[in-house]
Amino acid sequence: QVQLVESGGDLVQAGGSLRLSCEASGTIYRFDNMGWYRQAPGKQRELVAIIVRDGNTNYSDSVKGRFTVSRDRAKNTAYLQMNNLKPDDTGVYFCVSVPNSNRASWTWGQGTQVTVSS
Repeated sequence: QVQLVESGGDLVQAGGSLRLSCEASGTIYRFDNMGWYRQAPGKQRELVAIIVRDGNTNYSDSVKGRFTVSRDRAKNTAYLQMNNLKPDDTGVYFCVSVPNSNRASWTWGQGTQVTVSS
């Protein structure tokens, strides 16, 4: 069983930076794809970034060029570096372990709040 704990969320001014961390317990994490989602108030949860097993990454158009997803397998931790933050980036950020396409197998963290003031 994989458990995920996010941290690093905060209140920041537009143009600022934050780095979110997602620490995983359970060795299965090391072989999983890892994603970051966010949910803004009144909106659906959306995929922000993903890093797959071979290290390739993909980003939503809204964050491309500003966010960077990475992982440290030795520390069982994934990261989301967020630069040049905008008020539209405000929301709760969740990391998720994705072993396969069956969503029932996915493991979610509890989320961390990011608030960007204008």
